[in-house]
Amino acid sequence: MRTREPRNGLERLSRNGNGHDSALHRVPSDVKIDVLVSQEKQRLTAELGITDRVVVHAARPAERPFTRAERPFTTVLFGGLTWKHERLIQAMMTGHGYIAEYLPTPTVRAFQAGKEYGNNGQCNPTYFTVGNLVEYLVGLEAEGLSRREIIDKYVFFTAGACGPCRFGMYEAEFRLALRNAGFDGFRVLILEQTGGLNQALDDAGLELNLDFTLGLLNAFMIADILNDVAYQLRPFEREPGATDTALKASIEHMADILAERPTYMVDKLGFLQRMPAAASVSKLLSRFLDQIVGNRIVLGMRDCREIFAGVEVDRTRVRPIVKITGEFWAQTTEGDGNFNMFRFLEKEGAQVLVEPIATWLLYMLHQARQENLDRRYLDVPKNLSGLERFRARARSRSRTARKSVALRIAEVVFVREYNRLRAAFGNMPHALTDQYEMQRIAHPYYNTRLEGGEGHLEVAKNIYYTNKNLCHMVLSVKPFGCMPSTQSDGVQSAVISHFKDILYLPIETSGEGEINAHSRVQMVLGEARTKARLEMEQTLTRAGLTMEEFKSMANGEKQLSDAFFALQDQSALIGVSARFCSDIAHLSRRKKVSSAV
Repeated sequence: MRTREPRNGLERLSRNGNGHDSALHRVPSDVKIDVLVSQEKQRLTAELGITDRVVVHAARPAERPFTRAERPFTTVLFGGLTWKHERLIQAMMTGHGYIAEYLPTPTVRAFQAGKEYGNNGQCNPTYFTVGNLVEYLVGLEAEGLSRREIIDKYVFFTAGACGPCRFGMYEAEFRLALRNAGFDGFRVLILEQTGGLNQALDDAGLELNLDFTLGLLNAFMIADILNDVAYQLRPFEREPGATDTALKASIEHMADILAERPTYMVDKLGFLQRMPAAASVSKLLSRFLDQIVGNRIVLGMRDCREIFAGVEVDRTRVRPIVKITGEFWAQTTEGDGNFNMFRFLEKEGAQVLVEPIATWLLYMLHQARQENLDRRYLDVPKNLSGLERFRARARSRSRTARKSVALRIAEVVFVREYNRLRAAFGNMPHALTDQYEMQRIAHPYYNTRLEGGEGHLEVAKNIYYTNKNLCHMVLSVKPFGCMPSTQSDGVQSAVISHFKDILYLPIETSGEGEINAHSRVQMVLGEARTKARLEMEQTLTRAGLTMEEFKSMANGEKQLSDAFFALQDQSALIGVSARFCSDIAHLSRRKKVSSAV
């Protein structure tokens, strides 16, 4: 009888010349498999004529570090937010001993520079921010600095991330454009979004420690709240420009406060300086306690309220409220990057409801906590059983619980600090949205575990702000081809079909197309105006007033033109003028009752 030849190397190696299992079967199974696989790989490699080659993996380009010794003569550049946020960040960094400058608001010229020196196929926030840095450095060179001096005496500080959004490529795009523009070797410093409160390295020129991060968060919150107040007052100001004047004065006042680093109690305890470990812990603790119980910033915000109190307003003007959502940079910037959309809306007679950066920070904390809970038990090895598996699962559960509690505390503390600053303005600035409610609202339409951009927030905000009667219209501003926002736009069609009252308009931005975008906004804004006027007419009818009587009553008392006149919470009404009319009618009825008594 003819013996069948082994079909492959594994079968050939596992049998001896007599067709019986060789001694290899006595070797442990995992070792035997490795041996057989290795030998079969060698046989196939030789049979197919494949030669070994050195595999060179891609690596992050080596960059000359920014060291602590360079700090006194090196300028840290940054940008990408509003001038309010950047001015306060500059002040905070100055207080920490840095030389800091923020870049001007990007223009179309910066966009064109970004396209010229960068890759094709990027979203326009990349082109605007990258080109803006290149334009600034070219301007320094035009002022007489050599390229070597610019590379040695300037660094750029920005945020970094990973994930499906092209935001993860910003760092690489900055480096490519700088190299193509002739500034090869210019240093780009990255603050990782998921890096936590302490990203400090030994001898680093930019120390991203707890003190620095808390200062950064304070700058964000202060600017958010002052910005919110300004956008609420500007559409109703009696004297044009009064709100902007008050805003600039308030920003400078808070900049002076942030530039002064307070002396903590631990700095006065000399004996701790001889115990570095104890001094370090004590300093962190005292810094955190100063943050949550100190009133230095709160008192400064009360001063800002007095500055804004000088703005007289006329709330009888009917203004539709437009909520801004969309991609983070496009909904934040106040220049050509979103077609100067906020000023355009105000010029068209709308009140703009901007999104605070604090919402984005709270969203990242929320997503980190959800991811932590989702990954529970994933670190438990599969080959464990019995008591070992039980112990491993217990350890995993404990680690997850500790991190979840820490992140939840961070959420609570962050919201508390924001609310402390809101309270300085009589809670006039809008509260931060509850991320757990936003998750509940969005999940039936958009899986809240999907990340990239603002994730599920665009869908949730559209539903939340409309159903809560907080706006007449939602305008979503995003770059052309932005993947996360394109996904949410696809979902919005289902949302609009279920919520018939929603006025929703997505606008894609680029360096061009401003006239077309403004025209589309004007069409939907016309419907929002109609809603606002109809709401006002119905309120006047219920109050038994004409528009002339309403205006006469509003102008009759000085307190009614106060910037911080507290409107009552009326969930059925959206517009400021309608709520104001309802309040005046209520006050009038109370006065008539009092006089009758």
